[in-house]
Amino acid sequence: MATKSKTKRINLALQGGGSHGAITWGVLDRLLEDDRLQIAEISGTSAGAMNAVVLADGYERGGREGARGALRDFWKAVSASTRFSPIQRSPWDRVAGNYSLDLSPGYLFMDSLSRLFSPYELNPLGIDPLRTILEGQVNFDNVNICKDISVHVTATQVRTGRARIFSRGAVTVDSVMASACLPQISRAVMIEGEEYWDGGYSGNPALMPLVMSKESTDILIIQINPVVRQETPRSARDIINRVNEISFNTSLIKELRAIHLMQQMVDAKGLDLGAIGRTNLHLIHTDPEVQHLSASSKSNAEWEYLAHLFDLGRSWADGWLDTHFDAIGERSTLDLDTLFADPGVEVPERV
Repeated sequence: MATKSKTKRINLALQGGGSHGAITWGVLDRLLEDDRLQIAEISGTSAGAMNAVVLADGYERGGREGARGALRDFWKAVSASTRFSPIQRSPWDRVAGNYSLDLSPGYLFMDSLSRLFSPYELNPLGIDPLRTILEGQVNFDNVNICKDISVHVTATQVRTGRARIFSRGAVTVDSVMASACLPQISRAVMIEGEEYWDGGYSGNPALMPLVMSKESTDILIIQINPVVRQETPRSARDIINRVNEISFNTSLIKELRAIHLMQQMVDAKGLDLGAIGRTNLHLIHTDPEVQHLSASSKSNAEWEYLAHLFDLGRSWADGWLDTHFDAIGERSTLDLDTLFADPGVEVPERV
Protein backbone atom coordinates (compact mmCIF):
# COMPACT_ATOMS: atom_id res chain seq x y z
CA MET A 1 0.00 0.00 0.00
CA ALA A 2 1.29 3.44 -0.95
CA THR A 3 2.27 5.75 1.85
CA LYS A 4 0.35 8.97 2.30
CA SER A 5 3.39 11.02 1.26
CA LYS A 6 3.27 9.38 -2.18
CA THR A 7 -0.43 10.04 -2.76
CA LYS A 8 -0.98 11.97 -5.98
CA ARG A 9 -3.61 14.71 -6.14
CA ILE A 10 -5.73 15.08 -9.24
CA ASN A 11 -8.62 17.25 -10.43
CA LEU A 12 -11.54 15.74 -12.36
CA ALA A 13 -13.67 17.18 -15.17
CA LEU A 14 -16.95 15.29 -15.62
CA GLN A 15 -19.13 15.57 -18.72
CA GLY A 16 -22.89 15.28 -18.81
CA GLY A 17 -24.82 12.70 -20.80
CA GLY A 18 -27.96 11.49 -19.05
CA SER A 19 -27.85 7.86 -17.94
CA HIS A 20 -24.47 7.55 -19.69
CA GLY A 21 -23.25 9.33 -16.57
CA ALA A 22 -23.19 5.82 -15.08
CA ILE A 23 -19.99 5.36 -17.10
CA THR A 24 -18.51 8.20 -15.05
CA TRP A 25 -19.82 6.56 -11.88
CA GLY A 26 -17.77 3.47 -12.78
CA VAL A 27 -14.66 5.57 -13.40
CA LEU A 28 -15.09 7.39 -10.09
CA ASP A 29 -15.62 4.14 -8.21
CA ARG A 30 -12.30 2.80 -9.53
CA LEU A 31 -10.42 6.04 -8.78
CA LEU A 32 -11.79 6.15 -5.22
CA GLU A 33 -10.66 2.55 -4.73
CA ASP A 34 -7.04 3.50 -5.47
CA ASP A 35 -5.45 5.00 -2.35
CA ARG A 36 -2.48 6.22 -4.41
CA LEU A 37 -4.81 8.97 -5.67
CA GLN A 38 -6.57 11.86 -3.90
CA ILE A 39 -9.32 13.69 -5.74
CA ALA A 40 -8.82 17.41 -5.06
CA GLU A 41 -11.38 19.31 -7.14
CA ILE A 42 -14.20 18.30 -9.47
CA SER A 43 -15.84 20.34 -12.23
CA GLY A 44 -19.06 18.77 -13.43
CA THR A 45 -21.94 19.49 -15.77
CA SER A 46 -25.39 17.88 -15.86
CA ALA A 47 -24.96 14.18 -14.93
CA GLY A 48 -21.32 15.05 -14.19
CA ALA A 49 -22.48 17.65 -11.67
CA MET A 50 -24.75 15.10 -10.02
CA ASN A 51 -21.92 12.60 -9.74
CA ALA A 52 -19.71 15.34 -8.28
CA VAL A 53 -22.07 16.45 -5.50
CA VAL A 54 -23.02 12.89 -4.57
CA LEU A 55 -19.33 11.97 -4.32
CA ALA A 56 -18.42 15.02 -2.22
CA ASP A 57 -21.34 14.49 0.18
CA GLY A 58 -20.51 10.81 0.59
CA TYR A 59 -16.83 11.57 1.07
CA GLU A 60 -17.53 14.14 3.75
CA ARG A 61 -19.71 11.62 5.61
CA GLY A 62 -17.60 8.50 5.19
CA GLY A 63 -14.39 9.02 3.23
CA ARG A 64 -13.66 6.96 0.12
CA GLU A 65 -16.05 4.15 0.98
CA GLY A 66 -18.73 6.67 1.90
CA ALA A 67 -18.36 8.27 -1.53
CA ARG A 68 -18.51 4.93 -3.34
CA GLY A 69 -21.61 3.92 -1.39
CA ALA A 70 -23.32 7.27 -1.99
CA LEU A 71 -22.77 7.02 -5.75
CA ARG A 72 -24.23 3.52 -5.85
CA ASP A 73 -27.24 4.60 -3.76
CA PHE A 74 -27.83 7.58 -6.05
CA TRP A 75 -27.84 5.55 -9.26
CA LYS A 76 -30.01 2.90 -7.59
CA ALA A 77 -32.50 5.64 -6.73
CA VAL A 78 -32.42 6.99 -10.30
CA SER A 79 -33.18 3.54 -11.64
CA ALA A 80 -35.95 2.90 -9.12
CA SER A 81 -37.65 6.20 -10.00
CA THR A 82 -38.17 5.05 -13.62
CA ARG A 83 -39.38 1.55 -12.83
CA PHE A 84 -43.00 2.35 -13.68
CA SER A 85 -42.29 4.96 -16.33
CA PRO A 86 -44.04 4.51 -19.70
CA ILE A 87 -40.65 5.09 -21.32
CA GLN A 88 -39.37 1.54 -21.49
CA ARG A 89 -37.57 -0.62 -24.03
CA SER A 90 -39.71 -2.38 -26.61
CA PRO A 91 -40.10 -6.17 -26.38
CA TRP A 92 -37.98 -6.52 -29.54
CA ASP A 93 -35.11 -4.56 -27.97
CA ARG A 94 -35.30 -6.64 -24.80
CA VAL A 95 -35.04 -9.86 -26.78
CA ALA A 96 -32.15 -8.46 -28.84
CA GLY A 97 -30.32 -7.09 -25.80
CA ASN A 98 -30.49 -3.57 -27.25
CA TYR A 99 -30.65 -0.74 -24.70
CA SER A 100 -31.91 1.85 -27.20
CA LEU A 101 -35.36 3.39 -26.78
CA ASP A 102 -35.76 4.20 -30.47
CA LEU A 103 -38.60 1.67 -30.78
CA SER A 104 -40.21 2.46 -27.42
CA PRO A 105 -43.79 3.73 -27.93
CA GLY A 106 -43.59 5.73 -24.71
CA TYR A 107 -40.29 7.36 -25.68
CA LEU A 108 -41.46 8.16 -29.21
CA PHE A 109 -44.69 9.67 -27.90
CA MET A 110 -42.94 11.90 -25.34
CA ASP A 111 -40.25 12.85 -27.86
CA SER A 112 -42.93 13.96 -30.33
CA LEU A 113 -44.77 15.92 -27.64
CA SER A 114 -41.56 17.75 -26.67
CA ARG A 115 -41.23 19.00 -30.26
CA LEU A 116 -44.77 20.42 -30.25
CA PHE A 117 -45.18 21.70 -26.70
CA SER A 118 -42.80 23.34 -24.24
CA PRO A 119 -42.21 22.03 -20.70
CA TYR A 120 -44.16 25.06 -19.46
CA GLU A 121 -47.21 23.65 -21.26
CA LEU A 122 -46.62 19.95 -20.59
CA ASN A 123 -45.47 20.31 -16.97
CA PRO A 124 -46.98 23.52 -15.54
CA LEU A 125 -46.17 22.47 -11.96
CA GLY A 126 -42.50 21.90 -12.78
CA ILE A 127 -42.43 18.41 -11.24
CA ASP A 128 -38.99 16.80 -11.60
CA PRO A 129 -38.19 13.39 -10.07
CA LEU A 130 -34.45 14.09 -10.26
CA ARG A 131 -34.84 17.04 -7.89
CA THR A 132 -36.63 14.79 -5.43
CA ILE A 133 -33.83 12.24 -5.66
CA LEU A 134 -31.11 14.85 -5.14
CA GLU A 135 -32.91 16.38 -2.18
CA GLY A 136 -33.25 12.94 -0.62
CA GLN A 137 -29.76 11.67 -1.40
CA VAL A 138 -27.47 14.70 -1.03
CA ASN A 139 -26.73 16.95 1.95
CA PHE A 140 -25.53 20.08 0.19
CA ASP A 141 -24.11 21.49 3.43
CA ASN A 142 -21.63 18.60 3.31
CA VAL A 143 -20.78 19.40 -0.31
CA ASN A 144 -20.00 23.02 0.52
CA ILE A 145 -17.98 22.37 3.68
CA CYS A 146 -16.00 19.41 2.33
CA LYS A 147 -12.34 20.43 2.80
CA ASP A 148 -10.77 17.59 0.85
CA ILE A 149 -12.82 17.89 -2.36
CA SER A 150 -14.06 21.14 -3.93
CA VAL A 151 -16.94 20.98 -6.41
CA HIS A 152 -17.68 23.32 -9.32
CA VAL A 153 -21.02 23.11 -11.17
CA THR A 154 -21.66 24.79 -14.53
CA ALA A 155 -25.01 26.09 -15.82
CA THR A 156 -25.87 28.33 -18.79
CA GLN A 157 -27.57 31.66 -18.18
CA VAL A 158 -30.52 31.83 -20.58
CA ARG A 159 -30.47 35.62 -20.97
CA THR A 160 -26.80 35.94 -21.93
CA GLY A 161 -25.82 32.43 -23.03
CA ARG A 162 -22.81 32.61 -20.71
CA ALA A 163 -21.60 29.94 -18.34
CA ARG A 164 -21.97 30.48 -14.62
CA ILE A 165 -19.83 28.33 -12.36
CA PHE A 166 -21.18 27.60 -8.89
CA SER A 167 -18.36 26.73 -6.50
CA ARG A 168 -17.92 26.10 -2.77
CA GLY A 169 -20.63 27.86 -0.78
CA ALA A 170 -22.94 28.22 -3.80
CA VAL A 171 -23.48 24.59 -4.79
CA THR A 172 -27.17 23.87 -4.20
CA VAL A 173 -29.87 21.59 -5.51
CA ASP A 174 -30.94 24.49 -7.74
CA SER A 175 -27.50 24.92 -9.30
CA VAL A 176 -27.25 21.19 -10.00
CA MET A 177 -30.76 21.07 -11.48
CA ALA A 178 -29.89 24.12 -13.60
CA SER A 179 -26.76 22.35 -14.81
CA ALA A 180 -28.95 19.45 -16.01
CA CYS A 181 -31.85 21.49 -17.39
CA LEU A 182 -32.52 20.50 -21.00
CA PRO A 183 -34.90 23.24 -22.22
CA GLN A 184 -36.99 20.89 -24.34
CA ILE A 185 -37.75 18.76 -21.27
CA SER A 186 -37.52 20.97 -18.17
CA ARG A 187 -38.44 24.51 -17.23
CA ALA A 188 -35.52 26.91 -16.74
CA VAL A 189 -34.23 27.00 -13.16
CA MET A 190 -34.39 30.37 -11.42
CA ILE A 191 -31.39 31.32 -9.27
CA GLU A 192 -30.98 34.82 -7.82
CA GLY A 193 -33.32 36.35 -10.39
CA GLU A 194 -31.70 34.70 -13.41
CA GLU A 195 -32.90 31.63 -15.31
CA TYR A 196 -30.53 28.84 -16.31
CA TRP A 197 -30.39 25.92 -18.74
CA ASP A 198 -28.07 22.94 -19.09
CA GLY A 199 -24.41 23.74 -18.54
CA GLY A 200 -23.46 21.61 -21.53
CA TYR A 201 -24.17 24.52 -23.85
CA SER A 202 -21.43 26.66 -22.31
CA GLY A 203 -19.07 24.35 -20.38
CA ASN A 204 -19.19 20.57 -20.64
CA PRO A 205 -17.38 20.54 -18.29
CA ALA A 206 -15.74 23.88 -17.46
CA LEU A 207 -11.96 23.46 -17.23
CA MET A 208 -10.82 26.90 -16.10
CA PRO A 209 -11.65 26.41 -12.39
CA LEU A 210 -9.39 23.36 -12.46
CA VAL A 211 -6.67 25.07 -14.49
CA MET A 212 -6.50 27.80 -11.85
CA SER A 213 -6.56 25.30 -8.97
CA LYS A 214 -3.75 25.39 -6.44
CA GLU A 215 -4.55 21.84 -5.32
CA SER A 216 -3.24 19.95 -8.36
CA THR A 217 -1.59 20.59 -11.71
CA ASP A 218 -3.33 17.56 -13.25
CA ILE A 219 -6.79 17.46 -14.83
CA LEU A 220 -8.40 14.16 -15.78
CA ILE A 221 -11.30 14.67 -18.22
CA ILE A 222 -13.92 11.94 -18.23
CA GLN A 223 -15.61 12.34 -21.60
CA ILE A 224 -18.78 10.37 -22.38
CA ASN A 225 -19.99 12.11 -25.56
CA PRO A 226 -18.50 10.91 -28.87
CA VAL A 227 -16.25 13.47 -30.56
CA VAL A 228 -15.80 11.79 -33.94
CA ARG A 229 -18.31 9.89 -36.05
CA GLN A 230 -16.93 8.52 -39.29
CA GLU A 231 -20.28 8.40 -41.09
CA THR A 232 -22.55 11.36 -41.83
CA PRO A 233 -26.00 10.78 -40.33
CA ARG A 234 -28.92 10.43 -42.77
CA SER A 235 -32.04 9.87 -40.69
CA ALA A 236 -33.77 12.78 -38.92
CA ARG A 237 -33.15 11.22 -35.52
CA ASP A 238 -29.46 10.57 -36.21
CA ILE A 239 -29.00 14.14 -37.48
CA ILE A 240 -30.52 15.58 -34.30
CA ASN A 241 -28.33 13.25 -32.24
CA ARG A 242 -25.15 14.39 -34.02
CA VAL A 243 -26.08 18.08 -33.72
CA ASN A 244 -26.50 17.60 -29.96
CA GLU A 245 -23.15 15.78 -29.67
CA ILE A 246 -21.34 18.57 -31.51
CA SER A 247 -23.09 21.21 -29.42
CA PHE A 248 -22.22 19.56 -26.12
CA ASN A 249 -18.59 18.95 -27.09
CA THR A 250 -17.90 22.38 -28.58
CA SER A 251 -17.31 24.22 -25.30
CA LEU A 252 -14.85 21.56 -24.10
CA ILE A 253 -12.93 21.62 -27.39
CA LYS A 254 -12.74 25.42 -27.27
CA GLU A 255 -11.29 25.37 -23.76
CA LEU A 256 -8.78 22.69 -24.74
CA ARG A 257 -7.77 24.78 -27.76
CA ALA A 258 -7.25 27.85 -25.56
CA ILE A 259 -5.08 25.85 -23.16
CA HIS A 260 -3.16 24.43 -26.12
CA LEU A 261 -2.44 27.88 -27.57
CA MET A 262 -1.30 29.16 -24.19
CA GLN A 263 1.00 26.21 -23.70
CA GLN A 264 2.44 26.70 -27.19
CA MET A 265 3.30 30.28 -26.20
CA VAL A 266 5.04 28.97 -23.11
CA ASP A 267 7.07 26.50 -25.17
CA ALA A 268 7.91 28.93 -27.99
CA LYS A 269 8.60 32.13 -26.08
CA GLY A 270 9.19 31.00 -22.53
CA LEU A 271 6.35 33.15 -21.23
CA ASP A 272 5.24 32.71 -17.65
CA LEU A 273 1.51 31.99 -17.92
CA GLY A 274 1.18 30.60 -14.44
CA ALA A 275 -1.16 27.69 -13.90
CA ILE A 276 -1.99 27.23 -17.61
CA GLY A 277 1.62 26.59 -18.46
CA ARG A 278 1.94 23.98 -15.72
CA THR A 279 -1.32 22.10 -16.38
CA ASN A 280 -1.08 18.40 -17.21
CA LEU A 281 -4.10 17.13 -19.15
CA HIS A 282 -5.35 13.55 -19.19
CA LEU A 283 -8.39 11.94 -20.77
CA ILE A 284 -10.54 8.89 -20.29
CA HIS A 285 -12.69 8.85 -23.39
CA THR A 286 -15.31 6.43 -24.59
CA ASP A 287 -15.52 7.09 -28.32
CA PRO A 288 -15.11 3.53 -29.61
CA GLU A 289 -17.45 2.04 -27.02
CA VAL A 290 -20.35 4.50 -27.29
CA GLN A 291 -20.46 4.83 -31.07
CA HIS A 292 -23.30 2.30 -31.22
CA LEU A 293 -25.34 3.84 -28.40
CA SER A 294 -28.25 5.93 -29.62
CA ALA A 295 -29.20 9.26 -28.07
CA SER A 296 -32.37 7.66 -26.72
CA SER A 297 -30.33 5.29 -24.56
CA LYS A 298 -29.38 8.31 -22.42
CA SER A 299 -32.96 8.14 -21.12
CA ASN A 300 -32.76 4.45 -20.26
CA ALA A 301 -32.24 4.05 -16.52
CA GLU A 302 -32.84 0.30 -16.17
CA TRP A 303 -30.54 -1.06 -13.48
CA GLU A 304 -29.20 -3.73 -15.82
CA TYR A 305 -28.11 -1.02 -18.24
CA LEU A 306 -26.66 1.28 -15.58
CA ALA A 307 -24.69 -1.62 -14.10
CA HIS A 308 -23.34 -2.43 -17.57
CA LEU A 309 -22.20 1.17 -18.07
CA PHE A 310 -20.70 1.19 -14.56
CA ASP A 311 -18.63 -1.90 -15.39
CA LEU A 312 -17.40 -0.28 -18.61
CA GLY A 313 -16.35 2.85 -16.71
CA ARG A 314 -14.44 0.83 -14.11
CA SER A 315 -12.61 -1.11 -16.79
CA TRP A 316 -11.62 2.06 -18.66
CA ALA A 317 -10.36 3.67 -15.46
CA ASP A 318 -8.45 0.52 -14.60
CA GLY A 319 -6.74 0.53 -17.98
CA TRP A 320 -5.95 4.24 -17.74
CA LEU A 321 -4.37 3.84 -14.30
CA ASP A 322 -2.25 0.91 -15.48
CA THR A 323 -0.96 2.92 -18.42
CA HIS A 324 -0.75 6.49 -17.12
CA PHE A 325 -0.52 6.58 -13.33
CA ASP A 326 3.22 7.36 -13.36
CA ALA A 327 2.56 10.41 -15.59
CA ILE A 328 0.34 12.11 -13.00
CA GLY A 329 2.20 15.13 -11.67
CA GLU A 330 4.87 14.78 -14.35
CA ARG A 331 3.41 15.32 -17.83
CA SER A 332 0.26 15.33 -19.95
CA THR A 333 -1.03 12.15 -21.53
CA LEU A 334 -3.56 13.97 -23.73
CA ASP A 335 -1.76 15.02 -26.90
CA LEU A 336 -3.24 18.39 -27.87
CA ASP A 337 -0.78 18.79 -30.76
CA THR A 338 -2.33 15.79 -32.49
CA LEU A 339 -5.87 16.64 -31.46
CA PHE A 340 -5.77 20.03 -33.18
CA ALA A 341 -3.57 19.05 -36.11
CA ASP A 342 -6.41 17.49 -38.10
CA PRO A 343 -10.14 17.93 -37.37
CA GLY A 344 -10.79 14.38 -38.56
CA VAL A 345 -8.50 12.49 -36.21
CA GLU A 346 -9.59 10.42 -33.25
CA VAL A 347 -9.12 11.85 -29.77
CA PRO A 348 -5.54 10.84 -28.94
CA GLU A 349 -3.58 9.98 -25.86
CA ARG A 350 0.15 10.31 -25.42
CA VAL A 351 1.97 7.53 -23.59
